[in-house]
Amino acid sequence: MRQPHHPEPDAAGPGQESVWDYPRPAIAEPTDRRIQIIHKGVELVDSRSAWRTLETSHPPTYYVPQTDVAMQYLTPNPRRSMCEWKGQARYWDITISGDTIDAGAWSYPSPTASFAGIRDFLAFYPDPLDCCMVDGEQIIPQPGQFYGGWISQYEAGPFKGGPGSRFW
Repeated sequence: MRQPHHPEPDAAGPGQESVWDYPRPAIAEPTDRRIQIIHKGVELVDSRSAWRTLETSHPPTYYVPQTDVAMQYLTPNPRRSMCEWKGQARYWDITISGDTIDAGAWSYPSPTASFAGIRDFLAFYPDPLDCCMVDGEQIIPQPGQFYGGWISQYEAGPFKGGPGSRFW
């Protein structure tokens, strides 16, 4: 069987981390970066109490406490998925101004011990949302429909999710 091609990491600039230095298996750690989401003119998230998950080749995914989320716009979705490191995820629909993003957010109500810090915190797919920011910078969504990473000035790639990256 042919081994998957792993790209050469981009050089990390000042203040950047290479996603190729992130660990595998993934980890979770608190961050003091300001995480904001604005959609359809509504401030959905404003947090300085987020955690980020880090995994080789992926930009961070940010998890925010429900106390920093305008929860009146979220409703539980029956969808579930399983992460080999975090456990079973539950999903949330986001409805603002009559428009619904199906399963646009997710959480781990009973994460594995290594991810206890993100219990019931919410992560959001950035692609369907109008504006997702890290420290005031609008981020770029991680490529691919499956991933929820946020690419900002703080990360050097290349990032898993684009064409040809399936087996990185």
